[in-house]
Formats: sequence, C-alpha cells, structure tokens
Amino acid sequence: MPYSDVIRKEFYQKLGKLFYAMAMADKTVRPGEVQQLRNDIRKYWLDLDDAKDEFGTDAAYQIEIVFDWLQEEDGDSENYFKEFAEFYKEHGAIFSEKVKSLILKTCSHIASSFAGRNKSELILLARLQNLFEGR
Repeated sequence: MPYSDVIRKEFYQKLGKLFYAMAMADKTVRPGEVQQLRNDIRKYWLDLDDAKDEFGTDAAYQIEIVFDWLQEEDGDSENYFKEFAEFYKEHGAIFSEKVKSLILKTCSHIASSFAGRNKSELILLARLQNLFEGR
C-alpha cells in the first residue's frame, strides 16, 4: 500500500469499526464473534503490509484495539459503518481487490460465527458489497 503510516493506521482503525459494526449488527457482540475476528486478524491481516503504529507494533493490531474499545463504548453499528464507508470513498485506492476480498471474508466469518448469519448481518454484508461495487 503506497500510503503513509498515518493513513494505513487509520485504515486499520476504520476496519476495526467496520468489523465491530458487523458483530453488533444484531445489537449483541458475542464471544464467538470476537474470537473469530482475532483469528482472522492473525490469519489474514498481519501479513497484509509492513505498516507499524507509533509503538513499532504491526498496525493491523489497530483493528483489535479499536474493536475492543468500541465494545466498552457500546456505540451504534450504523455510525461505524458510515465512518468506514466515508473512509473508503475518500481513500479508495487503498482498497485493492485482495483487500476488499479480505474485508468481505472477515465480515462473513464474523457474521457466521454465531448460529449462522441473521437478517441484520446479511443486510450489512449486502451494503458492504454494494459499497465496493460502487452502488
């Protein structure tokens, strides 16, 4: 990703908000959803690039940090989705097809981690797909 570390850190923070929005789509974040996110961060996101935060830690951990912080805040998933969508529209070049695919995969894993996908999660997944397709 040919962007500054500041933009890449923000990228990962916005992903944390998006993934929280997905987990919170049904108004409850379940332990299985949190564990699935942690698994996906380690499996897919840590190797995406070499961006570091101000502490020299892989910037992808910002996903987890923001997600955990949002759990304490208990905010509105719709607002977090909108924040992600605005960032996507402003910095679309960061989002290669590989990155979009990883985002959709992680969202799908979160949605499927507890008793399959429910209606609110399916709607959010469809909105994300539409955002990526420019609809």
